[in-house]
Amino acid sequence: MWKSTLSSRTFGSRNYNRWTQFTLQEQWVKQFSSGTTTVTPKSTDPTRPSIIKLKPITPARRECYLVDLSLVYTGPPVKELAYYIPRTGGRDSSGHICVRHRGGGFRGLYRLIDFKRTLYEGMRSVVQRIEYDPYRTGFVALLQHYSSDGQAHPLEGQQSYIICPQGLSIGAEITSNRQQPVDIKPGNATLLKYLPAGIFVHNIETHSGDGGILCRAAGTYAKIVTTHPEDNVAVLRLASKELRKVPLDCMATIGKVSNPEHKNEKLGSAGRMREKGRRPHVRGVAMNPVDHPHGGGEGRTSGGRPSVSAWGKPTKCGYKTRRRSKKNPFIIERRPSTYPFPRIN
Repeated sequence: MWKSTLSSRTFGSRNYNRWTQFTLQEQWVKQFSSGTTTVTPKSTDPTRPSIIKLKPITPARRECYLVDLSLVYTGPPVKELAYYIPRTGGRDSSGHICVRHRGGGFRGLYRLIDFKRTLYEGMRSVVQRIEYDPYRTGFVALLQHYSSDGQAHPLEGQQSYIICPQGLSIGAEITSNRQQPVDIKPGNATLLKYLPAGIFVHNIETHSGDGGILCRAAGTYAKIVTTHPEDNVAVLRLASKELRKVPLDCMATIGKVSNPEHKNEKLGSAGRMREKGRRPHVRGVAMNPVDHPHGGGEGRTSGGRPSVSAWGKPTKCGYKTRRRSKKNPFIIERRPSTYPFPRIN
């Protein structure tokens, strides 16, 4: 009855069984896409999108809050700058589960990101588009590179992806340079010794030439507190309130990473989690005693002991295994934590 009603009302006289899953999704999107409301103030900046709430037609849409991707390019990437990554599903080479709660999900194309910003050093880079990347929380920007002095260059016209900072617009010109300072505007990259104190940076190297590894997720940044040329280090305040030393000859990109509202997203259903490759996380008290130390019991129980993992190790603070003599010389002040014991640098 449901099948005949759906096929006659939604899809006309065609046979429902002949429709593919993607066609069904297209029909549902056309039917319900107009029913959205903006939770945060409406944004016209593609690097700072708003949070939208879907029309509560189904239970999965009722508590769903997503980032508005209407201003961001969501089509296929540049063919030469993307490839498929084999998915392990949380299994090792023997097929055994080595990481729980992973598996399935859509197979996305991985974009090759230029984290070093040295290949097109000194060239004039023009932003072609701001693009959604399924493998990271922030957006990426597609750049096309041109010679800055008007002379022929072997890399003229080539394209590359970078992490998109907030405030970057389509058509903007940015550059990267290790030899001299650059203008203080989002997207420009240079060495830390050329940047003044008080500005925000992202995609920061910790070893010169290795590529940026700090502050690459959506909305993250670091603030340059001070520089010490005599010691060849800069002191950075990360978003986690950690104070950290970084060598002055390391590259950093000016600005904050795009998509700051990602932290307020709420998928709203288990199906959207499965699409991202995340499988259900079952509580230990809901298992049998053969499967978990908290399992079993008559009715609902609290587990009967302090929280432990499936293998009996404490989950709140674990075991203290760090040597007191082991310290990180680059960390001045640790990030705030609820760890019950004193932290050692």
